[in-house]
Amino acid sequence: MPQIQLGLYQMSGREARSSVRWALVSGYRGFDSAQMYRNEKEAGQGIRDFLHSAENTEGIKRADLFYTTKLLSNSTSYEAVRQSIRQSVRACGLGYIDLFLLHSPFGGPAARLATWRAVEDAIEAGEIKSGGVSNFGVRHIEELMASNPRIPPAVNQIELHPFNTQLAIRAVCAKYGITIEAYSPLAQAQRMKHPVIHALSKKYSCTPAQLMIRWSLQYGFVPLPKSTKRERLLENANIGWFEISDADMEKLDELDERLITDWDPTNAP
Repeated sequence: MPQIQLGLYQMSGREARSSVRWALVSGYRGFDSAQMYRNEKEAGQGIRDFLHSAENTEGIKRADLFYTTKLLSNSTSYEAVRQSIRQSVRACGLGYIDLFLLHSPFGGPAARLATWRAVEDAIEAGEIKSGGVSNFGVRHIEELMASNPRIPPAVNQIELHPFNTQLAIRAVCAKYGITIEAYSPLAQAQRMKHPVIHALSKKYSCTPAQLMIRWSLQYGFVPLPKSTKRERLLENANIGWFEISDADMEKLDELDERLITDWDPTNAP
């Protein structure tokens, strides 16, 4: 799974198609869509456009890329979930989905567990390569693992940045070996001018966005920064040239204020 991926949230179909292609040229190899985003078709088209274009100078193949999408709604209907997964495979046109997530824990315990069984079967059928969850809190992870799943979740995708460090969820994911993907790793630009962010960006001669993405990477998360601007796409991926000191990582951790930039289903019943 690529260490940095392009998030496609709040992108129109047209923006997703062009951003995906620009990102591939810039070196991105992972893309995060969802049924809710309504851009699965265009994201897949952007990938296919690149693969068959002269811009693909390295001979990148489908197998070299990592495409994620998410289920709109959990359901107690096994067949409804299986049909929804197949529709996402058809929509992207990529032959299979690398990672398929339950977008939220909404729907209750019965729906969550029935939905996960459908995901397991879709993995065994080759429709998707791996499965995971998104916005799952501690209780939801424990519930799923207590059900003795045939295939455990590979990923939990949650809002995660220095202003919302999610320590309890990180701990339960570490307990079960679940990789954490960080959405809104830039806090949707709501804290870019914070004095600590400003001072550390100046110290490391980087942008505030690069600083926050680097924070995610040093903790072993998979950040999903979003941008529709070509220069920002490149900038956000260009962070291998500096490392934040342990002392400055602690300063960033201390910024935690439980900032929610969009929604927070992690306490759903």
